[in-house]
Parts: sequence; C-alpha cells; structure tokens
Amino acid sequence: MSACACSGVPLVRGGKGERFLKGPGIIDQAKILVCGGGGGNGCVSFRREKFVPRGGPNGGDGGNGGDVIVESTASVRTLLDLHYHPLNFAERGAHGKGKDMHGKRGKDLVIRVPVGTICKDADTDEVLWDFQHEGECVVVAHGGRGGKGNAHFATATNRAPRQATPGTPGEERRLLVELKLLADVGLVGFPNAGKSTLLSCLSAAKPKIADYPFTTLTPHLGVVQLADYDTCVIADIPGLIPGAHAGKGLGLDFLKHVERTRLLVHLLDLSTQEEGRDPWADFVALHHELACFSPALAQRPQIVVATKMDLPIAQQRWPEVQQLFSTHGYDILPISAATGAGLQALLARLATSLKQL
Repeated sequence: MSACACSGVPLVRGGKGERFLKGPGIIDQAKILVCGGGGGNGCVSFRREKFVPRGGPNGGDGGNGGDVIVESTASVRTLLDLHYHPLNFAERGAHGKGKDMHGKRGKDLVIRVPVGTICKDADTDEVLWDFQHEGECVVVAHGGRGGKGNAHFATATNRAPRQATPGTPGEERRLLVELKLLADVGLVGFPNAGKSTLLSCLSAAKPKIADYPFTTLTPHLGVVQLADYDTCVIADIPGLIPGAHAGKGLGLDFLKHVERTRLLVHLLDLSTQEEGRDPWADFVALHHELACFSPALAQRPQIVVATKMDLPIAQQRWPEVQQLFSTHGYDILPISAATGAGLQALLARLATSLKQL
C-alpha cells in the first residue's frame, strides 16, 4: 500500500522499507481567504470607417473572472504554503474592446493540498470537500461574470446606445483547511507509554524518544513491513490525558489524526507505580476520551498491548492484568520494544486484523 500521500512530511525510502522524516513541526491547519476574479467591464464603442460616418455599436463584452479551485495532489504533503500565504485571488477578466473584441477570461487559481485534507467554510463550518484521493478538484470560489458591451443594447429605436454593464465581482469566501493524516493503524496511549519506541522498532521512522511525558509533540508516520510483502502505515500520536477531547494537553489538535485510521493499537504501560494509576483505569479513561471526541472512533477495532515487559514490576503485574482484561473480554498482548519480545506476535496480529478489515 502506497504511503506517498499520507502525510505532511517527506517520504524517504530505504532501511526497513519507507519512513517519514519529521521536521520541526507539521502544519496541519490553515485559514485562508479565497476570491474569484472579477469580471471585466463591457465596452462602449462605435464602428468608425471611412465613408461610414454613422457606424453601429461594436463594443465587446468583458471576460469572466477566473475561479479558485482546490485540488488534491501527492506532490504536496503539508499546508505550509497556505499557512504563510492566506490571501488567494484568481485573475480578473479583461475589459471588452472596440471592434467587437471580447475580453480574455481570467486564469483560474489552483490551490494544491495534500491527500487527506478537509476543506470547510470557515464561517458556516460546512464541509465543502473531503480530499481522500489524488486528483480530486472542487471550485471553492466562482469568478464574476463579464459585463456586456453596448452592441447588446442596440434596438430599432436606439441604434447608437451608449450603455454597457460592468463586470460582477468574484465570489469571496473564508476557508478552514485541515489535514488529517492517512494511516492504517493509530498508536494511542497515555504519555510515555512507549508509542514512539514501538514505532522506531517496527519501522525506520526515528521519532524523538526520552523517559519523560510529552516527548512526542507532533504526529509521526512509519511504514511497517508485514507478512507476504505487505505493508501498513502506522501513526504515532502524541500522548493523551483526561480531558483531551475538550482541548486539555495536546489531545484536541491530534485526536483528529486517528479519525481516518482503520485500526487502533492501545498501549498500556505496566511499569507505572503512580498512586491511583493502573492499566485498566488508563484503558477506560483513554477509551472515554476517544468516545467523547468521536463515538465512531471509540467503536474502531483495536488491539490492546502491554508495554515495557522487560521491567521487573511489569512482569510482576502481568498475570493480574492479563486476568483482568480477559474478564472484560479483551485479549492483551505483552511486548517489550527494548528487547523485541512479542513484536512478531504483534505484527502477525496487525496483519490478520487489517486483512479482516
């Protein structure tokens, strides 16, 4: 499966397949103003030839203004250009001229966005288009119509009209453009649950890894090799905390990036000894955040994974945790990204689950 249009970061091939290199920050939202080109004015003109002292009207029409078109393409992987260029105007139509010469139509303005972008009306929040495939186009602002020249107003009683109409202005609209990463699998969990470490082990992606919360501040993507030469794209989402669906912490900005994933991998840290924290409570709390953000997201198929099983405290708690999750109908997989234990079983589960989906 191709990953060339999945993210706002460059795709690099090599190593364990493909990987995405993360820059200083992904620009996944932009507010822009788009305006279609205004129509050209009609012309007031009369035929002037030798020996024809009273020629008729020959004023040409103004040209129509250009449209503003949004197009999805694999060659663009970020909204960086729109973020720094919020004003976008199509070309206006040319004015009409004498000798029945009509004005030239204004050029369309084509705004190219990554696949996975949602285009909304910023004032009404109406979704204008959800770009899920390459090459999709939608007109977001129509150009104005050109004015009519005086040749249109000649009548039997008014053979020399001095009337022409101006061009109409183009449509103006404020847009909210959002990029939602396209990935097959989304890694979710509380901060410091081991998501970035797992992604670095399964793919060639190199997210920042450290032993403190909120190490990951931006989404990362990695392409993981599965059985039968198949691949899947995994998204590492920054850690979530209670209240993330309401904007607390980093959750609100990044929960949207798991909306498009087909499968969730829920990582639980069994090494934590903080008071009031246990794996089941973490699981319930994070599931609640997903449900509050999007009920459909909470119903997404998921694989529950216990991390950091190389630590003694995690090994001691494992039998109890396994029994607890089994009682509630969840099959939990134990892994250790540090030693590689359980990773092959996780890859096999991913391959089976994605084929079923």
